[in-house]
Parts: sequence; C-alpha cells; structure tokens
Amino acid sequence: MPPRLHLGHHNLGPEYWGIIDPLLTERGKQQCMELGRSFPYESCIDLVVTSPMRRAIYTGLAAFESFFNDRPGTNLIVHPDLQEVGQFPCDVGSTIPELLLEKERENLPIDIGLLTDDWTSKEGRYQAIRGKIQARALNMRCWLRKRPEKDIAVVSHGAFLHFLTDDWEDACKHEATSWANTEHRVYNFVEQSDEMHGNDEASMQETTFSRERRGKTGPPLNLESQRQLREIMLDGWVKQGYPVK
Repeated sequence: MPPRLHLGHHNLGPEYWGIIDPLLTERGKQQCMELGRSFPYESCIDLVVTSPMRRAIYTGLAAFESFFNDRPGTNLIVHPDLQEVGQFPCDVGSTIPELLLEKERENLPIDIGLLTDDWTSKEGRYQAIRGKIQARALNMRCWLRKRPEKDIAVVSHGAFLHFLTDDWEDACKHEATSWANTEHRVYNFVEQSDEMHGNDEASMQETTFSRERRGKTGPPLNLESQRQLREIMLDGWVKQGYPVK
C-alpha cells in the first residue's frame, strides 16, 4: 500500500529573500518546537524527508526531534527535488561540500546521498519553468509512492508544495502559497486514471480530516477545476513578485 504523507512547509518572509540558503530565524525555531509539540502523528512516522535547503533540514530535525532520539542511527533523507521553485538567493542551496562540513560539525543525522553537484544550479530539471517544475513534482510523487514506509513526513516549501500536491486552492493567500509556516497537511495517494485526477501515475488527495482541520468543508476540486485555478494562481504569483514562466 502506498504511504500516507504528512506534508509541512517552512518559508521565509520577503525580507530574507536576498540571503543565500538562510538558516531558521529565532521565530522559525520556535515554530518548529510548536509543531513538534502539536503534531498528532508523531508515533506513526517511519521516515522524514526534506528539501536540501537548510531551513527545511533544520525544520525536519527540530520538529521530529523525538523521532530521531527514539531511533538512534536513523537519518533524515535530503531530496533535491523538494527544493523551492524560485531563483531568489534564499532559494539557492548550499553545495555538497558545505552541507557535508555542516553535517560533521553539527553532528546532524542526515543523508545527502541523493544530492548531485548541479542541485544548486537552478538550471536543467531545477529551472523555474512550469514544465520543469511539474516534471520534478511528478518524479517526487513517484519516489514517495514507491517507498516501503507507511507514514512519511515531508518538509518542503510553499510554492513547490502546490506543484507536488497539484492542489491550488488559496495559492495566493500568502507569498505564492496557501501554506502557513510549519503548517502540516495529510495526503493519501489515489488510484490512477480516475476522473478526479486524470492519468497521473502518482496523484494524491488531502484527507477529509486534514481539510476540515483547516476550515475546508466542501469536497476537493476535480482535475479540470484545479487546472483552471492553477492558471489563475500562477498569474497571481507574478503579481506578488514570484514569477514562474
């Protein structure tokens, strides 16, 4: 059976967009601690996967601290496809040697074996071009769907999470996202080729409980409605100063 996904987000305000791969602010650290205390599925988590951005890595380590404390030798997996879509300095990551040095210096339980030397380039598969982002999101969904774990915690970024989930409701509520910092939502993979999700080989849908917890009482939008909403939301991102070609 495909795993259940617990998706979380950590972004920075516009005042930090000019800093390359920034660390968590003090407020960010506090939010991670609050998430760790309030997260209701802690005992279910089998794996933690994060974006390679340092703010995402440290969010995963802080919010799920007890998970790692209870499982000595377990590593957080860092996946390059979870990085943010933009090309602002804050969305450009640290190099592999820099992350290795930090891992050793801080004794971080992380596995960066999936990173390649070009992951920070914002070129090729990592370009801020819609087709490239959609392909990266599909690759990430397929990777997650094939994992043997039952419950996976995923930490990424607000804009990319809309591509990952293909869920575009309220996507301009904040800066290019509807996700609040350290907000978490729960998604399940769905059967392929249904009229709700089309032919995507790894479609996902937010659970009813997760939707209700954030005030969404109606059913999820169907595929065509999501596609129409995506175009409206992406135009809104441009007006917010967060363009995706």
